[in-house]
Amino acid sequence: MKLSVLILTKNEEKNIARTIKSVVDIADEIIVLDSGSTDKTVEIAKNLGAEVFFREFDDYPSQVNYGLSLCNGEWVFVLDADEELSKKLQENIKKELKNPKYDCYEVPRRTYYLGRFLNYVWYPEYRKRLFKKDKVRYEGKLHEEVVCQGKVGKLEGDLYHYSYKNLYHQFIKTVDYAKKMAEIMHSQGKKFKLYKLILNPFVIFFKLYFFKLGFLEGTRGLIIAFSGFLYVFLKYTFLYELELKEKYKDKLWL
Repeated sequence: MKLSVLILTKNEEKNIARTIKSVVDIADEIIVLDSGSTDKTVEIAKNLGAEVFFREFDDYPSQVNYGLSLCNGEWVFVLDADEELSKKLQENIKKELKNPKYDCYEVPRRTYYLGRFLNYVWYPEYRKRLFKKDKVRYEGKLHEEVVCQGKVGKLEGDLYHYSYKNLYHQFIKTVDYAKKMAEIMHSQGKKFKLYKLILNPFVIFFKLYFFKLGFLEGTRGLIIAFSGFLYVFLKYTFLYELELKEKYKDKLWL
């Protein structure tokens, strides 16, 4: 069973070596699809044996679907440049592909956050990452959906995720995602509701801090719960702003 590993990149020189080295022992080919890196990402990837291609980035699902067309393996593992496979996950992938029982596999993702890995909140974040190439298509806008035509199983072994450089990076991304989601909602005709602005941020905070056991992560769990609160609050305030702009489009918007 030939396995291709697909990695999307842009300015990932600090991460790409770690990512590629975590799959060299299981991959028959490593495909890096870059969207215009200006650092040493491409050079490092080529030096580590990866095949590098270029495509201008439009959205994540389109980028992955194009990347899949570059892969020659029957099986594909999709890997972000800020991730790496644990030894246990590597071993289980090799073992499973000798006699696969499913068409797609979900793997548990564990996030490295403020100096160490999380054990409760944001874990396990199961993601469909290993699949037969002809059985999957990525869809969606901001948050991708992996559509699998076949049976889905699970693999043991963590996929390590090094998501944020620091808290500033986290909250900048939180604001950016909230704005993009509001734009998507607006384009779909969804309307601002005051009760959602008031209620939903508290719902996500309660979910992350209590249901997802964020309180067991100490201060880190509190920060994560607040970031969820902020994301939802901003999403609806940005949606409100878009509706006002549309309503008063004949007036100057400062």
